[in-house]
Parts: sequence; structure tokens; C-alpha cells
Amino acid sequence: MPVDRRLELRPLLPPLIEAGLINGDIAQRLANLPTDPDRHPLECIAAEGPCLETLTQWLARHAGQPYLRIDPLKIEVAKIVPLMSYAFAQRHAILAVAVDAQTVTVASAQPYVTRWEAGLAQVLKRSIKRVVANPQDIARCIGEFYRLAKSVNGAEQKAVAPGQSDLLNLGAGDQEPDANDAHIVNIVDWLLQYAFGQRASDIHVEPCREQGRVRFRIDGLLHDVYQFPPQVTMAVVSRLKSLGRMNVAEKRKPQDGRVKTKSPAGVEVELRLSTLPTAFGEKLVMRIFDPQVLLKDFDQLGLSDGDQQRWRAMTRQTSGIILVTGPTGSGKTSTLYTTLKQLASREVNLCTVEDPIEMVEPAFNQMQVQHSIDLTFARGIRALLRQDPDIIMIGEIRDQETAEMAIQAALTGHLVLSTLHTNDAPGAISRLQELGIAHYLIKATLLGVMAQRLVRLLCPDCKRVAGDAHEAIGCAQCRHSGYQGRAGVYEIMTVDEDLKALITPGADVQALRRTAIARGMCSLRMAGLQKVKAGLTTVAEVLRVTPGDSDTNPLSVGR
Repeated sequence: MPVDRRLELRPLLPPLIEAGLINGDIAQRLANLPTDPDRHPLECIAAEGPCLETLTQWLARHAGQPYLRIDPLKIEVAKIVPLMSYAFAQRHAILAVAVDAQTVTVASAQPYVTRWEAGLAQVLKRSIKRVVANPQDIARCIGEFYRLAKSVNGAEQKAVAPGQSDLLNLGAGDQEPDANDAHIVNIVDWLLQYAFGQRASDIHVEPCREQGRVRFRIDGLLHDVYQFPPQVTMAVVSRLKSLGRMNVAEKRKPQDGRVKTKSPAGVEVELRLSTLPTAFGEKLVMRIFDPQVLLKDFDQLGLSDGDQQRWRAMTRQTSGIILVTGPTGSGKTSTLYTTLKQLASREVNLCTVEDPIEMVEPAFNQMQVQHSIDLTFARGIRALLRQDPDIIMIGEIRDQETAEMAIQAALTGHLVLSTLHTNDAPGAISRLQELGIAHYLIKATLLGVMAQRLVRLLCPDCKRVAGDAHEAIGCAQCRHSGYQGRAGVYEIMTVDEDLKALITPGADVQALRRTAIARGMCSLRMAGLQKVKAGLTTVAEVLRVTPGDSDTNPLSVGR
């Protein structure tokens, strides 16, 4: 093709037929289409069947240029937007995706158009490295990135008094933009919708000395997303506090709130907000609750058939205590809500006391702990016991009073489910003793404990067999991490007569563990290694998230 000429539909058809991406019938239909100057030829071809991303990869090979799948999380938007104007980027349908001292990497879906290169290189005093990217991704990112940058700049300018510079007006930098300003509203809306699109489970808005920082937690790991000026960060936090019905004026105390909004697909999403005063202002974290959690079954959570049988046998009991343990973010809430959803029926009065209520579910009677009026977990349980409950879920056992009330509820004929922070299942027994619960009360009430962790799952598009297991490779679909999504690994300890005999004052946790494993408990690490054998995750990922077992040799996987 001639240099500096835009792609046209008909000349692309013969090489695409030769590459096996389209057949003669499709080519004939495409050749009869009227010319559409506002639509990229690859988009027209993709409408007939081939994937647009596959066609973009082919175009890159055909033009002899590198291919790039645009990942917005890998682009430092604040650095690349000033490199060219919105009008210039839109006119040439190009997007800067990376920059260093010598080079600017620019994505284009028109590999043979070069007229913009020389001028841009001269202005930026850097060489241009070209890559070929999906035309739809380029157009979407141009719109999103420049709209966000415009809102950030507009909000920042309002933080400086009119007619005064930062040098002359030393107090201007402390002025916070209006949280209801249109620019701030746009920033917050972009932040939420972007998080939903990236499958984030948490959004962190963190004030720092020079620039505020936004990070998303995706598949358990944090990713930098954007940097805001300090005043804009403060206004974003204030806007979110307002949406969460929190006290915007109170910046010295931690606060909690919640927001309901909709994802780009129109699905209602609930977010839990938490603020924390720090050295540079309020930090805000939003937990995004998956609306599908209440629709998941145990298979989707990752429980094996054997684990499901043990868990169902425990939860079918009419009285006693069942505990779910693990660190924050290990999936305890999902497990409990899935369990409660299956236990809830017209014949059962199921009540919860939570701090805060994680997800509202009409099938439960949910109570919110409110420390401001002295409505604690213990007082909440005491009130629930007068409500003729069959099943009680306690959000967390944190102190002796709550533990004692849970024991009392179990002793008086109720099934109690709750969470506890311990590393493994046997550790729950020593933790209850540390909270002041007598060993004979634990024997009388504890039905079992399930410890859990979340492991990242291998990306199905790029995982590769290596020896006896699979390994993470990385591709465009998984942002080159090699992983996509997470599932639980579980350690279920049923408290039978053999274990009860070991529950003594100062019980030996290791003896409890050895006996539980001898009685059929699969440890967290062994459960993870079973997922390795099934090709779902890697040994490295299991070792990263599970506590070590003296009985487990990770090198034995697959033997």
C-alpha cells in the first residue's frame, strides 16, 4: 500500500482471505457495502464475524508494526494527555500510551498514515514509536482520558483564587473545590464506572503530600490508576462522603457509609465506604460488592464436592456455632451470604447483626450495629434472642461479650454463624479461649470451623503446561499477569468426639490440627495444591496466600 494513505475496505479483503480470516462470501458482501468515512474498515469487517482484536493483530503483522492491546491501567493518563491536544488526537485518531525521556509511544489504527509524526516529534523533542491498536479502544480512551483531564484541570483551577497565582496567594493551595462542582461530579462518575469496567473489588482514594493517588484492587492486588492534585483529592472524598450520607464536615473521625449506583450494564451495585484521617487528609476506601454474590452456589465459590458435603452437614444442624475464619478480603462474606441464602426459607426465621450490613437481602432480617447509640454486637444478639430466631448470623466475634452471647444463643437452641480472625481452622479454638470462653462451653457448642483464602485463577487464554503443573504466561486478556478472576480454597474442621477430647484449657493447636487432618480435614495449602493439579492456579500463587503446612510438600504436586 502507498505510504500516508488511509486504509480502505476493498484492498484489505484479498489479504484477509489469504490469511483465512474471512471467506469469499463475506468478502463479496463487504465489497458491496457503501463507503462509510466515519467507520474504520476493520470495524466493518468485524461486523461480519471476525473478532476486531484478531483483525487488529493481523493488521499489525501485515503492516510490520508492533501490536498493542490498550490496557488503561498501564497508561499514566496524567503524563500522556498533555503530550498532544484533544483536537489533534481526535483528528488523527491517535493516542499516546507511554512516554520517557527519549520516546513517545503512540497507538494508531492507521499504520500507513504518517503525516502527524514529524510535527509531533519536533514539538515533543522525542522520537515517535508507533504501535497498532484496536480503533474502538483508541476512540474510547481518547474520549475518556481527555474528558477526565479537563475535569481535573477545571477543578484544580477553582481551587486557586481568581486572579492570583500560587506564588502570591500562599493560602490558595488549601482551598478545596466545591464537592458538588460539575468537574468533581464528572470525576467521581468516571471513577466508579471505570472501577466497574475493570472488575475492581475496592477503590482507594489516598491523599499524599504532592499528589493524591487512586488505586484499584483487582484480583486481590492493588493497581495505580490516577493521580489528582491534593485539593481535587479532597473534593472527590467529600463528594463520595456526601453520596454515602456521611458527615462531610467531620474530617477528624473515621466514618462509614454506603452508596447504591448502577454499573455500565445497568446492574444495581452497592458500595461500602470507609474514611480514615491520615497525615495528609482523609483516606477513603470503597468496597464494591458483587451483585452476583447472592446468586452464586458453592461450586462457583470454589468448594470441592467433599467440602460441600462437610459444610452442608454442619449447617443442617439446628443448634451450635459455626465459624468462618480468614483475613480481611478472603471471601468470608461471600461464603456466609451464599450459605444464608440457601438456609433461608419461609419456615425459618433468619436474623443477622452486622457492622456494617454488607449486602441487603430481603430473605434475611438484618440489623446494623450502631456504636453511637451503644447498639453493639452483644446487645444486638440479646435483642435478636427475643425475636424467636432459628438462625443467627453475627458479622464478627471481636470481644468477650460478643463471644459469650454467641455461646448463650447456641446453648439455647439456635444455629449461630459468625466470622473470626485466625490463620487456620484449629486456631479458632485457641482464639475463643483467648476471648475468655471456657473450654467446656466450646466443646458443648462448636460444630465446626471453615478457614479460607482466595487464590487467583490462571487465565484460560494463555496458561501453559510446564512439567506436572500449569504456569502463568500473560496475554492481553489478563493484562499480562497470567491470572484472571479468583476462587476460594477451604479448610473445614468438623468438631467430632476425637477433637472434643483435645479441647482443654490451653489446647494444643498443633495436636488439634494433626487430629483434624487424620479425621479428613484438607488443609488450606493442600486444597490449593488440588487446584494446581486441576490446572486452575499455580504453586507460586498457593504458596503466596496460604499458611505453611508441616505435612505438605509443594513439590509433590502432580505426583
